[in-house]
Amino acid sequence: MLRDMPVSDVMTTDVVSFTPSENVQTAMQRLVERNVDAGPVLDDAGRVVGMLSTGDLIVEEARVHFPTVVNFLGVNVTVPFSERKLDESLEKALGATVGEVMSNKPKTVASDDTIEDAATLMHDQDLSRLPVVDGDGRLTGIIARGDIVRAIVTGVGDGDGGQ
Repeated sequence: MLRDMPVSDVMTTDVVSFTPSENVQTAMQRLVERNVDAGPVLDDAGRVVGMLSTGDLIVEEARVHFPTVVNFLGVNVTVPFSERKLDESLEKALGATVGEVMSNKPKTVASDDTIEDAATLMHDQDLSRLPVVDGDGRLTGIIARGDIVRAIVTGVGDGDGGQ
């Protein structure tokens, strides 16, 4: 039955991945060349330590929120704002390495988890893809929503790169 099918039957094994020290411009170029929206970030041992997506790389004006200062009866009053949030926004906007802009603590699945498990996690966490890892957290593949839809439609997976 499809819901019992392991992730390994539909995952993609040819995965675009990055290192935390990699230059953001180089990473963006690789995403564009491979026509994918995201990829896992790996440490030296091949363990997944983050995810880099096009959303992490697009610096929009709305992303950097500066505190609002209002002049009230001649006194400058700062509207309540989290300094930590400002610092995080600026770091992401100005980051030069993948490690500075990636999403930390990525959700992952194991290759023997079911497609149903992966689909549920994607739905619950609003994710479009999940790195597939072995027991030591090392990358073995990636499963995307498209891989799951293909498996539902065809009844089998072909792991053709739905990153």
